[in-house]
Amino acid sequence: MNKDLIAIFEYLEREKGITRDIVIEAIEESLRAAARKSISGAANVTVKIHPKTGNIQVFCEKEIVDEVEVPAQEISIENARAIDPESEIGQFIDIEATPKDFGRIAAQKARQVITQKLRGAERNVIYEEYRHRANELISGTIKRFVRGANLIVDLGKVEAILPMKNYPKTEQYHVGDKVLALLLGVQDTENGGAEVVLSRSHPDFVRQLMVQEVPEINDGTVVIDKIVREPGYRTKLTVRSTDLKVDPVGACVGMRGVRVKNIVRELNNEKIDIIPFAQDPVELLQNALAPIEIRKINVNEDDKAISIVVEDDDFAAVIGKKGMNARLNGQLIGYDLEVQRMSDYNKIMELQRTELASVDDPTLDEPLKAIDGVPKMIVEHLIAEGFTLRKLLTISREQLAAVTGISLETADKILEQIRKQRM
Repeated sequence: MNKDLIAIFEYLEREKGITRDIVIEAIEESLRAAARKSISGAANVTVKIHPKTGNIQVFCEKEIVDEVEVPAQEISIENARAIDPESEIGQFIDIEATPKDFGRIAAQKARQVITQKLRGAERNVIYEEYRHRANELISGTIKRFVRGANLIVDLGKVEAILPMKNYPKTEQYHVGDKVLALLLGVQDTENGGAEVVLSRSHPDFVRQLMVQEVPEINDGTVVIDKIVREPGYRTKLTVRSTDLKVDPVGACVGMRGVRVKNIVRELNNEKIDIIPFAQDPVELLQNALAPIEIRKINVNEDDKAISIVVEDDDFAAVIGKKGMNARLNGQLIGYDLEVQRMSDYNKIMELQRTELASVDDPTLDEPLKAIDGVPKMIVEHLIAEGFTLRKLLTISREQLAAVTGISLETADKILEQIRKQRM
């Protein structure tokens, strides 16, 4: 019995999932060339390995002749009939011709086969087992680091790679750590093998965590429409319900927030914003910013851009750290998002009105007439106070509200309408 080969067979079957027949076939093919060199002049050399004992036999084909002239390729009829009584001249018979030192050669070739020939077989095993499991969650153990901070993860029968770019910069790992990740796919390697690629930074990693944690998503009652993410820092996702009786946000958050807390814990305290879905980008933006109120908004469909104005106290929250919140909200609605403070907006508007008031235009000093969108009673009140267009263009909203007793919102509306009429 060849114990070394049997040990190799059992290891590859147990650890790599490669069947013994595939291993034997690969080793036999590799040994065939070595056998031809060992048996000079032989024709049609074959190698057979016993699957249970690991014993190796080398056969060469010889022609049955009456008188042998080429011993390496011919055998006498007498010797042939000693092997097979039914042999006849002109037939061919396989003769065992295993070299004495072939066991040592076989061991060397077996090691080469493990590192070379079996890559293809292992690749097929990986493909068959994992190619249909893309976008599934899979867990493993950190085995080692390669090429910097790329992680090799032991999944059991195979090893997977978790590239540095595929996990958040905020996460730190050590050999032996357990890790849960998204199976991104299976890809070919440069040496002809295959490798399973994992990710913890892909938006679908959060999606699958939600599917796992929220039964309403798993059964289709709640639908995740879009996910945008800054891995390690913040995720925003929109949800809607196919059942009017089910609150999609409440279902995702869970009783006392237990469902979303479990996901946040797996993401190492990455913030998650769960937002009610809306088809209209403006409505969706309002949902994303709630409870912050958008004071003014302008949509430019040609440039796919939305400009908003918010109160000064809300500006930092809308922008977020290093602009992250505004950037994610822009990705969520599919528009470039520009955010402006109310104080900055008012200064720009005052400058524009001042420029309009400086124009040498007699109509600016005529008595007020109707102002679009402003009630007639308020216009009459302004006339009674002696306001002309020029005076209104040079007054601030606070002054206008103080003099006339109207609200700041109404004062804003009046000044904005006049500015638009004169632009």
